[in-house]
Amino acid sequence: MDQFSFLISGVSHIDWKMAVMWAIGGLLIWLAVKKDYEPSLLLPMGFGAILVNLPLSGVLGDSGIIQWLFRVGIEASEAMPLLLFVGIGAMIDFGPLLSNPRMLLFGGAAQFGIFFTIVLAVLLGFPMKDAMSAGIIGAADGPTSILVSQALDSSYKGAIAVAAYSYMALVPIIQPMAIRMVTSHKERAIRMPYRPDSVSKTTKILFPIIVTLIAGLIAPDSIALVGFLMFGNLIRECGRLESLSQTAQGPLANLITIFLGITVAFQMRAEAFVKWDTLLIMALGFVAFVFDSVGGVLFAKLMNLFLPKEKKVNPMVGAAGISAFPMSARVIQKMGLAEDNQNHLLMHATGANVAGQIGSVVAGGIILSLAKHMAL
Repeated sequence: MDQFSFLISGVSHIDWKMAVMWAIGGLLIWLAVKKDYEPSLLLPMGFGAILVNLPLSGVLGDSGIIQWLFRVGIEASEAMPLLLFVGIGAMIDFGPLLSNPRMLLFGGAAQFGIFFTIVLAVLLGFPMKDAMSAGIIGAADGPTSILVSQALDSSYKGAIAVAAYSYMALVPIIQPMAIRMVTSHKERAIRMPYRPDSVSKTTKILFPIIVTLIAGLIAPDSIALVGFLMFGNLIRECGRLESLSQTAQGPLANLITIFLGITVAFQMRAEAFVKWDTLLIMALGFVAFVFDSVGGVLFAKLMNLFLPKEKKVNPMVGAAGISAFPMSARVIQKMGLAEDNQNHLLMHATGANVAGQIGSVVAGGIILSLAKHMAL
């Protein structure tokens, strides 16, 4: 039998932490397949978590494919998250935002939870780089969360990636709960007629260029995030690169998503992931996510104190200022119809939601700038 012992050599290296990660991987796959929660991301992450936690796994090490993908695609220059932003930018229509520019305010207000959580994490004893990385989970923007935690060399990169994408997938469950905590039925039933101003093609072309210039001057460290997002949008809006726009929205985004999900799993190795601190980081991410939604709602309620009755904002629209596009806008539309079946909030919420895409990447850039200033 000794000559066949190599066939079961891996069994002797199994420990309980690996088994926990297999269970977590299975849970992510179940959520993707059974519940349809962000399957394009959770399924690759779940399967990757199993791959990297097999004893003596051949996907790790100097010749391991997942470790190589991580080293080249994320660690070296955050290439995968940035390339994904090109595809996301090509998918976004900023028309609803440009026709109602005040929605841009919610893209900033709904980042409150990020900075609230950073303070909370520091008070709980986490190093600043880990506190900042936990806070960015609240942006509900997986690529930004990965990029920031990687740039800051957080000790919890895997937990942050899993939390960011999991909470994005759970927007239809988490956001209604957060919104109902701070609103009344009367507030949720406020009607907002949609009377969009016309937006010229020139405006749509100039918008990504102007946003890039402003972001580059205000938060230089955000320029890679904002620039790639706006580059994708410029491809969409220029009207001369339809085939490139479709490629960015479809094949490019799909390929990057597949490999990003399974590559992120490199950070889900049992020895780095199964720790009590990891659970606390994920809990802090949940706090950030909830308070981002709450911050947008409370800002809308503050605005209503100064607006005439006919121009009041439904506070739920403020919650759409997070980056989970277009899920958050759809959630707000559904909640509005539940309170009043004639209350259509989709276009207003979409405007706030695309503003949240900008707000989240700018917030990520601000955090990186602060970290550089603090020499982290």
